[in-house]
Amino acid sequence: MDRIRITGGQALRGTIPISGAKNAALPLLIASMLTEDRLTLKNVPNLADVNLLVRILRNHGVDLGVDGKRPGTAMHLGETFHLTARDIVDTTAPYEMVSRMRASFWVLGPLIARMRVAKVSLPGGCAIGTRPVDLHLAGLKALGAEIDIDAGYVIARAPKGLHGAHIVFPKVSVGATLNVLLAAALAKGETLMENAAREPEIGDVASCLAKMGVKIEGIGTSTLRIQGRDRLEGAVHTVLPDRIETGTFAMAVAATGGDVMLEGARAEDLQAALDVLVETGATVEATGTGIRVKRNGGDIKPVSVETQPFPGFPTDLQAQLMALLALASGTSVIRENIFENRFMHVQELARLGADIQLHGDTATINGVTTLKGAPVMATDLRASASLVIAGLAGEGETMINRVYHLDRGFEQLEQKLSRCGANIERLASG
Repeated sequence: MDRIRITGGQALRGTIPISGAKNAALPLLIASMLTEDRLTLKNVPNLADVNLLVRILRNHGVDLGVDGKRPGTAMHLGETFHLTARDIVDTTAPYEMVSRMRASFWVLGPLIARMRVAKVSLPGGCAIGTRPVDLHLAGLKALGAEIDIDAGYVIARAPKGLHGAHIVFPKVSVGATLNVLLAAALAKGETLMENAAREPEIGDVASCLAKMGVKIEGIGTSTLRIQGRDRLEGAVHTVLPDRIETGTFAMAVAATGGDVMLEGARAEDLQAALDVLVETGATVEATGTGIRVKRNGGDIKPVSVETQPFPGFPTDLQAQLMALLALASGTSVIRENIFENRFMHVQELARLGADIQLHGDTATINGVTTLKGAPVMATDLRASASLVIAGLAGEGETMINRVYHLDRGFEQLEQKLSRCGANIERLASG
């Protein structure tokens, strides 16, 4: 199993290209099953999760062609995927695939909408909480699906097809919003979704569905009005830049010092996180080509933050912020409101010298003068990123084990950091 070795203490300076958003690319790939025509997606990141989802889609009968990057293409632009689901040959998404990545559960909506039958394993993914799928199933039931759970599988049927409905989510759920949105695209009549998640990735999926012929009102808001279609058309769509990758590198710059242009990033997609960075003492400037982040000297200031659904501070940046605040000149507080088990990185940061106390859903971070390198183990995707930041900002050598988590959500992470002066390398398993 690969490891990453970091020798800390180097300020980051240069340009880091931001890849396409994983959390948009995955549901966009799944959206290809809603049409017999070709869906072309540009700026798709090369990630382990993308590759796994492609295997799942091929199992259902989706044909895929990939255009590699051409000479002269901007650094931050990814690959182009051409997906055609002319015939869905299998309506079962098996446990051995779905259990490895939670997002693959989103195939349920398109399968039941188009094929009127689906058998999808209950999901797996990062061990950061139970994350039940009850809101997904309740939304699909409202659209007319008959749903049973048997031997770890969701069995869904809609003999007469799906129909529009008025759905009010009792709490904000990104996954449930996406699953219902995808299904409603082929439902008869109008679907009104209230208290829907507002994350930019959902807006990106909705914008693509609009290109495919679905009339959607309220994109970017918590109220979505969807006019279902009998048949969707093909389209060409570009995946938006990854705001979590953007925030991760921004916090790495704030932790290590330096001056980095995050090429292709969009400030409006993570303004809450950028505002927190400014509170810590970093300088953040949105430009026509991306976001420039710098911290040239000066202490890291402590802050208090609560994770919230968009547009609040994202849970996917909580661990990375904690690594930064471990070096603050004072005491910071982070309250995690989204996932109940998302503090597993704390014990690994403590191995590097961080002083963090946990009290239920709240972490109190007492800033220390220095972090010191040590062997650590990644527990999930975002926790892995926090260890990279801590290692870059610390003294001596940090060895990060189980880095396959990083490969799920960060494209060429060590290469991007190396180009900005970081002493980081991947050690292949022997």
